[in-house]
Amino acid sequence: MDASAAIRSTIPARLDRLPWSGWHWRVVIALGVSWLLDGLEVTLVGSLGPTLQRPDTLALGAAQIGWAASAYVGGAVMGALFFGRLADRLGRKRIFLATLAVYLLATLLTACSFDILSFAFCRFLTGFGIGGEYAAINSAIDELIPARVRGAVDLAINGTFWIGAALGAGLSVFLLGSLDPEWGWRLAFGLGGILSFAILLVRRHVPESPRWLLTHGRAEEAEAVVRDIESRVGVKDEQADHISMRALHAVPWSQVVHVLLKRYRSRTVLGLTLMAAQAFFYNAIFFTYALVLARFYGIAEDKVGYYIFPFAIGNFLGPLVLGSLFDSIGRRTMIALTYSVAGIGLFSTGYFFSENRLTATELTLCWSAIFFVASAAASSAYLTVSEIFPLEMRAVAISLFYAAGTALGGFAGPPLFGAMIESGSRDALFGAYALAAGLMCAAALVAAWLGIDAERRSLEEVAPPLGQAN
Repeated sequence: MDASAAIRSTIPARLDRLPWSGWHWRVVIALGVSWLLDGLEVTLVGSLGPTLQRPDTLALGAAQIGWAASAYVGGAVMGALFFGRLADRLGRKRIFLATLAVYLLATLLTACSFDILSFAFCRFLTGFGIGGEYAAINSAIDELIPARVRGAVDLAINGTFWIGAALGAGLSVFLLGSLDPEWGWRLAFGLGGILSFAILLVRRHVPESPRWLLTHGRAEEAEAVVRDIESRVGVKDEQADHISMRALHAVPWSQVVHVLLKRYRSRTVLGLTLMAAQAFFYNAIFFTYALVLARFYGIAEDKVGYYIFPFAIGNFLGPLVLGSLFDSIGRRTMIALTYSVAGIGLFSTGYFFSENRLTATELTLCWSAIFFVASAAASSAYLTVSEIFPLEMRAVAISLFYAAGTALGGFAGPPLFGAMIESGSRDALFGAYALAAGLMCAAALVAAWLGIDAERRSLEEVAPPLGQAN
């Protein structure tokens, strides 16, 4: 097809008007599992942290565990950048199959690591796969889910990170309590590979994004996919609004930079701020939570998982319960509210921790309440960057914001908090908590000022395609 010829299509409107169905559930389960796998990986390392310090395992120090966590984050950044560009060029489906395969291999290799270097490398490779997942998966989900429920569905999917966290905590409790620690931690990582293989088989049946097919001039394929979806859902091809656009097979970096730094400069500031604040907030606290329990409260390594459960439950329920409000009350109000409440809650809890007024159970309950709200806030950052930029560069935009935000907020957090924990000073750790709280409150102000009212609006209305014809 001539790339300069305009394509007239009703596909975006037809996808947005579809009633929620079993087909949507299957897509959500097959694609949303990437967040579950990330939660599983992060929690395993956090819960197994004390075990990995044993001389009969890897004999790692707290700071080394922090650096291994940063290696995982670094891999995620590199993976997002690498696969994000490819997801816009080659399609969502090819990439979300490839990234899951990378994760599968890497997590199995982690189970075979033998020292800090091999462990850190395997964590980097695991993160590389997970980072690539974020760019391809968030693009595909947003492009397949009806606009009226996009916020609630996105937040709920992001919240499944904490189902993975609960699984990781449960695995650590069971395996460390039932097996020799020298082998228990290896089996824990190996089971993650088995789970990802099962999901890989299911994911093969998810179609390519019809919206992506349109941007690449493959209108007939896009039409066939949508007709198949409509037949499965039980909806007929009725009159719908159309859109006219030219096919753009590739968007040059010069145009990506122009869109980010000129056309949508304020959106770039918004996305970067939200991503960086939540990355520091989460990566700093959650990566090192098991170490806090062990160092300051003397919690045995095989009991740490029990304290992760309520923490994970609060994080999962937050996006699930609050998600619909992002579609009804609106993005701008809810993002500002959740970020500010999370920041204030973290500062208050950190202060009481520094004064030694909280038991391990009380601290866990406080974190659970705070992260009920903070989880919705963090999920809304991913929702924001996935819907406020044009279709042709959606995946690369997600990857750039994920990479930049994580680099700014995620690299520094784990080593900083690991060092504060090793110092044994509650006041020093409170200083780090206060920094994270301040970043969240600052992000709330930016959201209130620059937020985009994208609720219940089609992706093409929020950010017109680069190839849209007049």
